[in-house]
Amino acid sequence: MPTELDSKDKLDIGKQAIWSASSSKFGHGHELLRDNNLDTFWQSDGPQPHCVNMQFERRTAVQQLSFYNDSKLDESYTPQRISVRGGTDFHDLKELVMLEVEDLSGWTNIKLEDAPGSGKAPQVFLLQFAVLLNQQSGKDTHIRQLKIFSTKEPALIQDEQIPFEDSKFLQFTSLR
Repeated sequence: MPTELDSKDKLDIGKQAIWSASSSKFGHGHELLRDNNLDTFWQSDGPQPHCVNMQFERRTAVQQLSFYNDSKLDESYTPQRISVRGGTDFHDLKELVMLEVEDLSGWTNIKLEDAPGSGKAPQVFLLQFAVLLNQQSGKDTHIRQLKIFSTKEPALIQDEQIPFEDSKFLQFTSLR
């Protein structure tokens, strides 16, 4: 039974990132990870780990990373062990999640936390998705889609009062 993409109450922040990959086969580059087509895929070409890097211009809260795989079509190209790492650059990456992926087809939704049990999304400049091991000891990997999400923050309604009540703030609430 395929797993559904969990994007409710989340903001897709993939367009805010600069994407790169450790390697790719000609015609199967990392740009296919975001084309919203489950028939296309990024294919690595080189030694493991196979990494996809997402770099942000400013520190960004990342709540969830979701990827689509199809073990029936991809067989030994299907990821088995995934690591998601975050940090400010390549030299200080910290592992956020290590995951053993079941042999199934569909979306895998990975909830990210700054520290285990904290419930807070990590604030990162760089997020790295690394495939450490493939099913059936495969060499290269296929990822059909990869999405990154942040929480949707409610916008301030224009008529809504600013919640500052301190006298230092209130002295600037009107123009003379």
